[in-house]
Amino acid sequence: MLKRRSLIKAMAATGFGGSLMATLPGCSLNGTKGSSDAARVVVIGGGFGGASVAKYLKRFDNTVDVTLIEPKKSYMTCPGSNWYLAGLVDAKTITHSYDSLRDKHGVNIIHSTVSMVSPAAKQVTLNDGRVLDYDKLVVSPGIEFKYDAIEGYSEDVIEQIPHAYKAGPQTEILYKQIREMPQGGTFIMCPPGNPFRCPPGPYERVSMIADYFKRNNPTAKIIILDAKDKFSKQGLFQEGWKALYGDMIQWISASAGGKVSHIDAKTKTVYTDFGQYKADVLNIIPPQKAGNIAFAAGLTNDAGWCPVDQQTFESTIHPDIHVVGDSSIAGKMPKSGHSAASQGKMCAASIVAKLNGYTIPTAKNVNTCYSLVGADYGISVAAVYQLVDGSIVPVKGAGGVSPTGADASFRKNEANYAHGWYKSITMDLWNS
Repeated sequence: MLKRRSLIKAMAATGFGGSLMATLPGCSLNGTKGSSDAARVVVIGGGFGGASVAKYLKRFDNTVDVTLIEPKKSYMTCPGSNWYLAGLVDAKTITHSYDSLRDKHGVNIIHSTVSMVSPAAKQVTLNDGRVLDYDKLVVSPGIEFKYDAIEGYSEDVIEQIPHAYKAGPQTEILYKQIREMPQGGTFIMCPPGNPFRCPPGPYERVSMIADYFKRNNPTAKIIILDAKDKFSKQGLFQEGWKALYGDMIQWISASAGGKVSHIDAKTKTVYTDFGQYKADVLNIIPPQKAGNIAFAAGLTNDAGWCPVDQQTFESTIHPDIHVVGDSSIAGKMPKSGHSAASQGKMCAASIVAKLNGYTIPTAKNVNTCYSLVGADYGISVAAVYQLVDGSIVPVKGAGGVSPTGADASFRKNEANYAHGWYKSITMDLWNS
């Protein structure tokens, strides 16, 4: 059985100790599971959220039997994929294996796809027919696209018009198309309305493509046809675009005619209420919803996302199933890799506390979003979150945004911090 002291020690090392200790005075050590009857936790999805849950379940209580189901044998991260498009990092740098989770932390890794979840039977069925029983299930499936939201765009044309919003083969297609674009050609990107996964942020993406064009295709043009009238860090991005790329990037807001009505996939022509635009390389990022398995398991609401208890991330629809990351409705937290990793740790702590009969801890969640506007030009936004009346909200006065008007050395330092942040979080989840 997990010792209370061991649990506190493990959580203290990850920033949860203080809050947990505040909830434990006088609690019983009579857990619901003993070492001879290990609790079984199945985690679906090996991205930032799923990898975080799997690792920290074992860190907090190594008697728990944790199985991670992920179809890919290596994982290319969305964070950093825009840097890859610019040629600032190679694919190997942003691709990680599950060896450390298996060999160092004792997580059972199954490379397969889930075909069905049965909440009543507490079973997960894999495509190969295997059936896994669970005591707790964690679902971290990321996002899926609403392909039918833009007339003329569909899954059938994504190899010609990539979204490149799930890092991997789609990223490679866009990488190749950028390099094959004619000199002086036009790259058009169409970002979705809110909410959407970020990273890979659309506005960092055009920054990185502009960085590549500046070096290799200096007369190229970039047009952003946006479904929104404003976006995060807008002033900082536009300040950087002007400083680094002059007039190469044109942003057209929704109200100024940027909202796409339909496209002609064959000619890569985009139509809005205000006109039409012909692209040499077209990057459509469709509106998004929870991952498919969340729908199959009946975990979604009418808006297409998963409502959860924002303290434990347990589904409010099906008990003993937790949802973390992009698919969950996590208050004011953005749908980012850092958010998912933070939620994963909190979810793991809640599950271990529940299995061992402890009071559920309350933690502060955190998100940091670094963006590169140029190779040596970084900007950032950071926030700390707390639970208030059942909802995750920002802590006033915590975090902050990069200042406008900063000098080159400040931007260079932020670019270095961006690479440092990436190394730190991926080392934590996949490589240590």
